[in-house]
Amino acid sequence: KQKSTFEWVIKDEISGKTTKQKRSIEKLAGARRQARDKSFEYECKFRNMDIVSNDFVGAKRLASLGFSKAMKEVDAKVAARAGMYIRPLTTSNIEAHLEDVGLDREFGTHSRMGALSGGQKVKVVIAAAMWNQPHILILDEPTNYLDRDALGALAGAIETFEGGVVMITHNNEFCSALCPETWVLENGTLNCKGDAEWMAKAAEGAVNHAVIEEMVDGSGNTVKLEPTKKKEMSRREKKMMVRRITQKKKTGDELSFSENEFEEEEMLKKVD
Repeated sequence: KQKSTFEWVIKDEISGKTTKQKRSIEKLAGARRQARDKSFEYECKFRNMDIVSNDFVGAKRLASLGFSKAMKEVDAKVAARAGMYIRPLTTSNIEAHLEDVGLDREFGTHSRMGALSGGQKVKVVIAAAMWNQPHILILDEPTNYLDRDALGALAGAIETFEGGVVMITHNNEFCSALCPETWVLENGTLNCKGDAEWMAKAAEGAVNHAVIEEMVDGSGNTVKLEPTKKKEMSRREKKMMVRRITQKKKTGDELSFSENEFEEEEMLKKVD
């Protein structure tokens, strides 16, 4: 229960004299953390006094005055304002959060991580990463062990996620569905593919790439740049490339950008 009044000591900074007053807290207006001892203080608005008279009271004293619930409400507001809304680690919250990533409630209370399948473990990791509602999410091979339904749900969640997503994946089909435009940097050349409008302009010759012929180094000297020439593959390297492409086609593996480029060039040579 909150106490109606308490004794407040005011110290005059000039004279050093202290006076005691009877004050009553109307509400808590904010919070801060002391750099000295890492303790928390809360800004108090006193009843029948101007906002200029607001002052900070320590958390321990406020708790003794019955303001524990009010302090928790201020903490929640501060966390929400900072974009880090913190949910209590209760059973019901955890079960509901696991359901959001496609796991039944029972996995949160009656299962251990070691007993879960690979796909279920991936869902638990994604749920843990999303618990504090981050602004940026980094996913390393998120498609591993997920079935088709789970992949579709993950793709839909990434599309609707309002934050940023950095994803490392070998699944080109999954990545292409989420990223309509792909920039490929290989052998000193940057190629763009996937965006229909950009590719149409490139085919018409509307996209021009300026070639940098010189640059200025850190000392102010002008350095001429020699155009990079594509290295011709030796006969042995070509044979190894053909074998690698043939093997990947047999196993159903996806070809890399350089392998696709090599195959297209060889096909054009045969047509010519």
